Amino acid sequence: MAVIETIVVAFWAMLPAYVPNNAAVLAGGGRPIDGGRTWGDRRVLGDGKTWRGTAAGIVAGVALAGVLSVLADDVSAAIGIEVPAFEPLAAIGLAAGAMLGDILASFLKRRSGRQRGAMFPGLDQLDFVVVSLPLTALLATDWFREVFTLDVILVVVVLTPVLHVTTNVIAYQLGLKNEPW
Repeated sequence: MAVIETIVVAFWAMLPAYVPNNAAVLAGGGRPIDGGRTWGDRRVLGDGKTWRGTAAGIVAGVALAGVLSVLADDVSAAIGIEVPAFEPLAAIGLAAGAMLGDILASFLKRRSGRQRGAMFPGLDQLDFVVVSLPLTALLATDWFREVFTLDVILVVVVLTPVLHVTTNVIAYQLGLKNEPW
């Protein structure tokens, strides 16, 4: 697979995992997942992880995967690079895995004494990748093996932090986030 093709496939295949956290920010609020509970002297997750945001994120990722699947053949023909359609379980794995990864990162941040919104380099940029890829591999094994070759996974690991920082800076400048990371 050529470099440009690998980048295009990696970006396309990860879109259903990239979008959920952004959708959760836009639709968030409401009841926190942890219900305000603490573990020791710290919140389990914090007010930033809500049921509404999590549900909205998963729905947005799965819906985007559905739209991308409908468009895959036309996009492939237009750009000359074959982009994948998404199996339903792959869409669920990518979207739900992204949200679960973000929730687990919040848990780790609280355990390490970081406040909501505090920077945690590495974890902030790759939390959703570390959970969404294995969950997708578990739920849609054949699809995952076909789409996520080693080259594609390597591009995802390199591309994701760049995209994450860029989108967070934009969201911060638009007033959608309180911090630019």
